[in-house]
Amino acid sequence: MNKTRVLTGITTTGTPHLGNYVGAIRPAITASRDPQVQSYYFLADFHALIKCHEPDRVAESRREIAATWLALGLDTDNAIFYRQSDVPEIPELTWLLTCVAAKGLMNRAHAYKAAVQENLDAGDRDPDAGITMGLYSYPILMAADILIFSQKQVAGREFGTTQVPVGRDQIQHIEMARDIGQRFNHIFGEEFFALPEAVVDEQVAVLNGLDGRKMSKSYNNTIPLFEPEKKFRKLINKIKTNSLEPGEPKDTEGCTLFQIYTAFASAAEVAEMRERYAAGIGWGEMKGVLFDYLNEQLRAPREEYQRLLADPAYVEAVLRKGAEKARAEATPFLDRLKRAVGLGHFI
Repeated sequence: MNKTRVLTGITTTGTPHLGNYVGAIRPAITASRDPQVQSYYFLADFHALIKCHEPDRVAESRREIAATWLALGLDTDNAIFYRQSDVPEIPELTWLLTCVAAKGLMNRAHAYKAAVQENLDAGDRDPDAGITMGLYSYPILMAADILIFSQKQVAGREFGTTQVPVGRDQIQHIEMARDIGQRFNHIFGEEFFALPEAVVDEQVAVLNGLDGRKMSKSYNNTIPLFEPEKKFRKLINKIKTNSLEPGEPKDTEGCTLFQIYTAFASAAEVAEMRERYAAGIGWGEMKGVLFDYLNEQLRAPREEYQRLLADPAYVEAVLRKGAEKARAEATPFLDRLKRAVGLGHFI
C-alpha cells in the first residue's frame, strides 16, 4: 500500500493554547488515526534552542506539549511521536545537508532577512549583530527533519512524497528543503530523497486572542488550553469586546467571542448563536456561554493532562518508544546516505 506520509513539528518554547489546538493539534490528531496515513509528530526541541536559552522553560514546554497531545487523544500506535533530540540521525543529516546547501539560499531565508533588517532599522553598524548560526542555518535543520523521513521505500513499503502541513509563512522552508534535497540527489547521483510538499489548508481556523489580534505567544494574548477553571474563566472574561449594551443587535463579523465559539461548536449551534447575536445577547452573557461550552469540552482532557504531568515516567516511555520507531527508519537511511558521500565503514 502506497501510504501518505505527513510530518509536523511542534516547537517547545511555550504552553499550548486554544489557537494551537484549533489550527494544528486537532487536525493532526484526526490524521493520526487514519490508517492510510503514516504521521510523524515531533517535539522540535533543537529548534527551541535557537530563540530560547532558558533551560527550565524548554524542559517545561517539552513536558506540557507532550502531555497535551497525549491527553487530546493522539494515536501513538498508528502515528510516530518523538522528541527531535532523541533521533541523532537528524543532526547528522543536518551536517551532510549543510555541506551541499548554498549560502545564498540561506541569505534569502525570511527569518534571517528580518533579523538583518531589524538591525539596519536600529542603525546598527553590523547587520548581523546578535544573529546566531542557529537562526541563520535553521532551515537546514528543518530540511533534515523532513528529509530523514522522505525515502521512497521503508522496509518494503512504498511511500509517496512527505507532506508537511504549514501556514503560508512557512512555505519557503519547504521550498528550501526541496532545493537542498534536490541538490544532494544531483551531486551524489541518485534519487535518495523524494522531495517534500507543503500543504496549506485554507480551512484551518486562525483564532484571535484576548486583544483581538491573532492568538500568539508573541503578543502575550493567548488562552492556554488547560488552565484551571477559575483562571480559564478570568481569561475568557478578559476578551476584548465593543461597548454595545445588552439588547442591542451585535455583529458576529470580527467578534473574537463568536469566532472562538464557532471553532468548537456544531453548525446548528453556530446558527442559533447568530440569532442570539441579532437579538442583542449581552457580552457578559456571551462570555459565560463561551466559558461553559469550552470548559465542558476540555474538562476530561484537562484531567488527563494533569494525570500525565504527574506521571512523567509514562510520557517518557511513550516518547522513547516513538523515537525507537523513528530511528528504525532513520538509522538505515542515514547509513545509506553516509556511504553515498564516502563515510561508509571499511568492511
